[in-house]
Amino acid sequence: MNRRTAITHVATMLGGALSAPTLLAMKRWEGHESSDGFPSEFNLTEGQKMIVAEVAEMIIPKTNTPGAKDVGVPAFIVMMLQDCYKTPEHRSFAAGLDNLEKKQFLSLNAEQKMAALKQVEMDSVDEMKAYQVQQTKMGDNEDREQMAIQAKGLPFWRLIKELTMLGYFTSEEGIKSSFEYVPIPGKLEMIKMKPNQKSFAY
Repeated sequence: MNRRTAITHVATMLGGALSAPTLLAMKRWEGHESSDGFPSEFNLTEGQKMIVAEVAEMIIPKTNTPGAKDVGVPAFIVMMLQDCYKTPEHRSFAAGLDNLEKKQFLSLNAEQKMAALKQVEMDSVDEMKAYQVQQTKMGDNEDREQMAIQAKGLPFWRLIKELTMLGYFTSEEGIKSSFEYVPIPGKLEMIKMKPNQKSFAY
């Protein structure tokens, strides 16, 4: 499966298109975007990295297929944030982690962790509305670049969901867990899928 197809699958799983910041981050990841405007000073503490790993694993837990941790999603998230996102997303992601740190997320039991993330998800609905209004106003304002630097970026929950799904389904193990991987396909022909058979990924 090529990256464009993988991105399409991730967008479908998220219920729509990937966000503009993530699409821009993907362009930089692929080497088609200039490094200008991408600060490299964004860093996470070891505790914050543990929160990232735990949240990613709760989004895609290990069952009879690998979980997010198994395929290296936490490291992928950190790499993407450090290398491919701009200051607004750094700010919003740091704010989300700060919120979970204040709740002592890592010390909670499984049920409490799930409740905490459900609250974060509920809060992100209003955050997304505010973010979309902000983007519209920025588009109509001559000081757009200055506003972009000061503004918060895509909300934490949307960011970590996108990056978890993207990291998982662009990994070999993640693709194989959900699709019938065929690295060298034969001729293209119509087939009837069997019950519970995985879709094919080339």
